[in-house]
Amino acid sequence: MPQFFSNKKLILLLVGIIFLVALISFSLRDRQNANLPEQFIKDTVGFAQSIVAKPANYITGIFNDINSLLNTYEENKRLKMRLEDFAVLQAEVNTLQSENESLKELVKKESSLKDFNPLKATVIARNPDQWEEKIILNRGSSHGVKLNMAVMTAKGLIGKISLVTPFTSEVELLQTNNPNFRVSAIVHGKKKDIFGLLEGYDTERNELILKRIDSSLDVNEGEQVVTSGLGGIFPKGILIGEVTEVTTDDFGLTKMAYIKPAADFSMLEDVIIAKRNINEVDGSDGNGTNADLTNDVDESTGEGEE
Repeated sequence: MPQFFSNKKLILLLVGIIFLVALISFSLRDRQNANLPEQFIKDTVGFAQSIVAKPANYITGIFNDINSLLNTYEENKRLKMRLEDFAVLQAEVNTLQSENESLKELVKKESSLKDFNPLKATVIARNPDQWEEKIILNRGSSHGVKLNMAVMTAKGLIGKISLVTPFTSEVELLQTNNPNFRVSAIVHGKKKDIFGLLEGYDTERNELILKRIDSSLDVNEGEQVVTSGLGGIFPKGILIGEVTEVTTDDFGLTKMAYIKPAADFSMLEDVIIAKRNINEVDGSDGNGTNADLTNDVDESTGEGEE
């Protein structure tokens, strides 16, 4: 009996193995339809997976959204920093371009100052109380600056040195209200050059006033006005401005003209201080025959009476 039972167990084991192999081979067949047990198992597993997958996907989506928001925030911060750096860089580029153009114009202007030693300077201060009249430069007596030296930009004359310290200097602008500030000038007329004396500034028109023009001479609108160079201070031929209107003076004996300045007095940065290579003159010759130079005594001293 024991041997029979032992053989019976062995037979059952073999039958079980055969049945299992048969099921495996049957399930591995290429079939288009699943049997009922397979359908039940697959549907049950699929339903359970869907129940678990929905909240899992939702939670995963939340974490992904948070991660995306954090990445977007960090990226936005980096972009803002880059934009700020770009804005600073753009401002520096614009400043360098402006300075480069200004310096190029100054170099061109230097080549025309044959009778002068040009000294470059930068405007470092401007008193609000005297904004239209004076500026402060970063050059002084230690750099060779002296009183009454002419000051100009690449566009035209702006004034002269009125005060000097060892390391700074003060410039009195052409648009000053000082009645003793005069500049000998020439109007480039159609037929000939016409002399006049620049004195005064019309604050309402924002224009310079050119006086003492011979009444017999014709001065027209649009003609250019330059320095005559007769006083020993201002370079000859430096542009002052353009004639906008011509009229007679209060006494009707001479003409006067309104001059639109060539230089922009509101935006002064880089300037040139000019020192003449020749000795200054007193405004008249030994025989007293040069009437034009007589008007420049005040220019060479910077003050005086008519």
